[in-house]
Amino acid sequence: MKSPSSLALGALLAVSLTLVGCADRTSLGPVGPRADEALAISEEAAVDSEVVIYPTDGPDAASERSGFSIMAVPAARDIRIGVVQSAASIELGSAAAYEIRDKANGLLLLSGPAGTAATVTLVSAPQSFLRLQVMCSSNLAAVAARKALAESFGHPTLTAFNAAANCTRLYVGQLATTASTQLRNDFKNLLISQGIAQADAFYAVVAVAGTSTIYRIVRGSTSIQNVNPVVVVPLTGGLVTINVGGALVKATYRGKGEARVNLAGTLAGINELPLEQYLYGVVPRELPPTSQWGQPEAQKAQAVAARTYAMRGLGKRAADGYDLRATTDDQVYGGYAAEQPVSSAAVDATAGVVATYQGALIDALFSSTAGGHTADSEEAFSYSPYLRGVPDRDIDGQWDKQADKTLEKFLKDDKPKLLLKEQKGDYEVGFSSYYRWNYEWTMEEMSGLISALAGQDVGRVLAINIVERGPSGRALRVEYVTEKAGTVSSGKDGSTRAALKYRNAAGAIVNLPSTRIFIEPTYEQGTSGPVTGYRVYGAGFGHGVGLSQTGAAGMAAQGYTYDQILKHYYTGIELTEPTAVTTVP
Repeated sequence: MKSPSSLALGALLAVSLTLVGCADRTSLGPVGPRADEALAISEEAAVDSEVVIYPTDGPDAASERSGFSIMAVPAARDIRIGVVQSAASIELGSAAAYEIRDKANGLLLLSGPAGTAATVTLVSAPQSFLRLQVMCSSNLAAVAARKALAESFGHPTLTAFNAAANCTRLYVGQLATTASTQLRNDFKNLLISQGIAQADAFYAVVAVAGTSTIYRIVRGSTSIQNVNPVVVVPLTGGLVTINVGGALVKATYRGKGEARVNLAGTLAGINELPLEQYLYGVVPRELPPTSQWGQPEAQKAQAVAARTYAMRGLGKRAADGYDLRATTDDQVYGGYAAEQPVSSAAVDATAGVVATYQGALIDALFSSTAGGHTADSEEAFSYSPYLRGVPDRDIDGQWDKQADKTLEKFLKDDKPKLLLKEQKGDYEVGFSSYYRWNYEWTMEEMSGLISALAGQDVGRVLAINIVERGPSGRALRVEYVTEKAGTVSSGKDGSTRAALKYRNAAGAIVNLPSTRIFIEPTYEQGTSGPVTGYRVYGAGFGHGVGLSQTGAAGMAAQGYTYDQILKHYYTGIELTEPTAVTTVP
C-alpha cells in the first residue's frame, strides 16, 4: 500500500477536536456547528506565500513465493501501535534532527536538533478556531460543491449564512487561534494548491459555545498550541523516541511518532510504521531468541502468527486512534531496542506470509505453554473451527491424543521435579518452566481468595471441586464449598485464573498460570486430620489456545519446519502470501 505524501495527509487524516478519537483511516464527515450554536466572527487579512510540496514515499513491491497459495489478502499497510496508552504528557523526539508537524495537514510546527525531544500536553481553551473563508455565495450548489471538495481532502468545514450580504460563507480548516503567520500562510497555500481556495481567501476567528482541548508542544523556550494531533518526523530517516513525559529510559522506534487524544481524554503515544518493521519488535518479545527458543523455524512460525494477528487486528482500537496496543492485550512490542538478528531474519524470510482459513485471515491466538495439550477455543473464548485442541506429544511418530484427565496420569511421567529434564516425545519439556508446576495455599489464603470472589466473608473453604472439564483437561467450572456462603463457582480460563491468585517467586500476587489443573486438599497429618489448605498441580501458562510458543520451539528443535508447526497448532489452515506486501528497507 502506498503511503500518502505529507501534502496529502489532509485527505486522509484531518481530525477535528470533536472527532479526535477516530482512527486516521476513517473517512470523516463534515464538521459544522449545531443549529443552537452562536457564532462570533472576526476577520483579518492573510499574507500569501509559496506552496509547500513534500515528497511521496517510494512504490510498493509485490512478491511471490512458490509453495504458497496466492490470494487477494489485503496488502499490509502501515500499522499504528499504541506504545503509550494513557499519559498526561508525551515526549516526541529523535536521535536525528526532526520536525514536529500537524498530523491533519502536514504543516510544520517546530524543528528540533538531534537528541532532543518536544513535550506534548493537553490544555483547555475556549472553542474558537481560525478558519479560512474560501467563499461567500448565494449559489448554494456552488457552496455545496466546494464544501464536498474540501471534505474529500479530509478538511473540516463549516458554513454560516451572512444576512447582510445575503450569501453563505464556507469556512475550511481549523487552526489554533495562536497559530503563527507562517502556519496560516502554509495552510492557505495548501488549500489553493488543492483548488479549494483562491488568493483572496482570508481567516476568521469563529467561536462556538464551550471549550476544546488543544495540544501544547513545548521544546525549550518555544511553546506552540495546535488544534490537531502532532507527529514527529526525523529529517534523515532516523529513529524516533516516544515516551511518557519524564521517563528515565527513552524508548526508540522505527517510523513516525504521534501524540493524540484517546477515547478516555488523555494522551496516547503512537508509533506508525510499516507492518513488517513492526514485527521486528514483536517476534523477539513474544518468543525471545535465546538458546532455548532461538530456533529459526520457531521464530518463523511466530512471525507468521504475529503478522496474521496484526493484519486481522487493523482498526481494532480505532476509537483510541491506533490499531493495537504494545502489550499482552494484543501483542508485546518492544520497538527498535527489542530487535534481534534471528527474529528479524525470520520476519524477512516469511515476508507477507499469513495464515488463512477458507480464504480469510485467522485469529492467530497463541500462548506461552500449553502444558502438553492445547485447548479448543471455546475452553477460553468462543468456537472457532481452526482453533482445535491438539496434543503436544509425538511418541515414535504417533501423536498422543489423550489429554491428561486424571491426576494419576497427569503426574505419571511428568512430575514437577522433572520440569527441565529432557523427555522423549514432548516438545515443551525443557523449553518452559511452566510445563508442570504446583503451588500450595493455606486455609486462610484460600478463604481470602474465595471471599474476594464471592464479595463476602465465606469462612473456611470446605472443598474445591472441578465439576466440568474441556477436551484438553482444562477446568471449565470450579465449585468452592464454603462454611458461610454455600457454594461459590468460577468459570473458564480467566475467571478461574483470577479467582485462584498466588504469590510468585518475585513476591507479586498474580493470576494462576493456567486452568489445566488438579486441586487437592492438604491435611494436618499428611493424608488425614483437618484440612489445612489446598495444593494445585498445573500445566502450562496462558489460555492454551492456538500456537504453543514453547511447543513451537520444541518442534523446531526436532526438525519440523515453520509451516508444519503452524499447521499442527492451527487446524485446517493454509499459508497464504498476499498479492502485495509492504517493502522493508
